[in-house]
Amino acid sequence: MTHPISAIVPFVDFAWQHEPIQTQLEQAIQAVVQRGDYVLGQDLAEFEQQFAHASGTSYGIGVACGTDALALGLQACGIGEGDEVILPANTFVATLIGVLRAGATPVLVDCDPQTALIDLSAAERAITPKTRAMIPVHLYGQMVSPTQLLALSETYNLLIFEDAAQAHLAEREGYKAGSIGTAAGFSFYPSKNLGAFGDGGIVVTSEEIIAQTVRSLRNYGATRKYFHTDYGTNSRLDTLQAAVLKTKLPHLPKWNADRYRVAQSYDRLLEPLAEYGIFPLENHCGAGHVYHLYVVRVTELCPVDRLALQTGLMEMGIQTGIHYPIPCHLQPAFRHLGYRVGDFPYAEALCEEILSLPMYPGLAEEQIHRVVFAIQTLIKASAGLGYPQAIDAA
Repeated sequence: MTHPISAIVPFVDFAWQHEPIQTQLEQAIQAVVQRGDYVLGQDLAEFEQQFAHASGTSYGIGVACGTDALALGLQACGIGEGDEVILPANTFVATLIGVLRAGATPVLVDCDPQTALIDLSAAERAITPKTRAMIPVHLYGQMVSPTQLLALSETYNLLIFEDAAQAHLAEREGYKAGSIGTAAGFSFYPSKNLGAFGDGGIVVTSEEIIAQTVRSLRNYGATRKYFHTDYGTNSRLDTLQAAVLKTKLPHLPKWNADRYRVAQSYDRLLEPLAEYGIFPLENHCGAGHVYHLYVVRVTELCPVDRLALQTGLMEMGIQTGIHYPIPCHLQPAFRHLGYRVGDFPYAEALCEEILSLPMYPGLAEEQIHRVVFAIQTLIKASAGLGYPQAIDAA
């Protein structure tokens, strides 16, 4: 399906995904309304099974959001007070909040500046006798190396709990995101590769006892009605949202493939701009990278700084984002953890450099060219090289 090319290149646009399946989405929602099973209903059970299977695991337990998936999943894995959990400093704060809500002690480490993924060498150096678990964050849609994670897990008896909130159906080294460790948490925030029409999340695992525990924890700690064996909470994925997600799930491989197409076009067109200090984050997953975001580094070599570049792009009708501008250890809410500026230099440097370009299924080649041409125009104008006549890499 083709759509008119807008004067604006939005950061995210759902039309290409939703318009062809609009009727199915409406029918799915109406079916829930007619059944009236709004909480823990039929579509939730079916979606949980389907998503777990698609992720290479045995069980899925839908929860209210991705943060709850991390917190309740860790708790179900037995992680709590006195346990240290290693995680990267450059992640969304939900990863850190999940560890704290589970009652454990977060231990932050730096990242690989070329991929922005957790630096596993730094993670290994951070292991102590109190370390019980590691949370590899499959950031921007790219997985952390499964073979390296499993080697660390075996060597140090570490539990691996994946934060796969941005990596729905990502693959690397024969593993799917969510299938490497003991369990994993996903988010279904609307802008995710598989997004609901509101908040939502899921824990996936192949261990039955963990699945049973999360089911109890999400429902007031009840293994059956009015019989509470755990100190739980109310965190259930609504049946209406599950119906939406179940309708969209069969289309996700196609949508992910189109994201990869967009990324390949960006890679090709941006290559000549390396001499001006623009570098896309490296892809070590090949076609297994599902590109929730397409992120470039605007380094000190660039004639125009990131803020000026972002502002200039906005004035030219191109929306961008920064994911994320402040690393976890420098967020005011987490000063009590005792980290300071300079503790994680790569994460701190990336936060000053990264810029997320428009990325979504259906982004047209003409729009991709416009984005890159606009970047080139701003760089060359700032460097006093004149106004380019065409994209050099076209």
